Amino acid sequence: MPMKKIAYLIATGFGSGYFPIAPGTAGSLVALFLYIVFPWDLFYWSVIIAVTFLLGVWAAGAVEKDMKKDPGIVVIDEFVGQWLALLFLPKMVWIFIASFFLFRILDIIKPYPARRIENLHGGMGIMLDDVIAGIYANIILQGIVYFI
Repeated sequence: MPMKKIAYLIATGFGSGYFPIAPGTAGSLVALFLYIVFPWDLFYWSVIIAVTFLLGVWAAGAVEKDMKKDPGIVVIDEFVGQWLALLFLPKMVWIFIASFFLFRILDIIKPYPARRIENLHGGMGIMLDDVIAGIYANIILQGIVYFI
């Protein structure tokens, strides 16, 4: 398989980025589904997130170079952000739902410094704003879990 096709396969979240309506939301749902279906421990998820981030920087950058700045079909950043929103949290239905909505909201509004980082060129800019949204979502959920 040519490298360009591999980049597109990774960047589009194995095709979920081609969903015609709200591809970012579709990518987040696929990521959430994978997190639920594969009940790996913290170590494995940490490795998966790190590897997916690195592959995502490369793949998103390659697709952006081929298309335009931050193309809508690139959703691998949603995978990493959604998984970061769930890391270190109990695996409970309400947390899955809350993390999904909270991550999507934060990814859309892009609180500081996500909006500024999104302006970076290439795959790093595409990936990092979602990393920030995922970390913010996680911190908020950690606070909620602590006080419940």
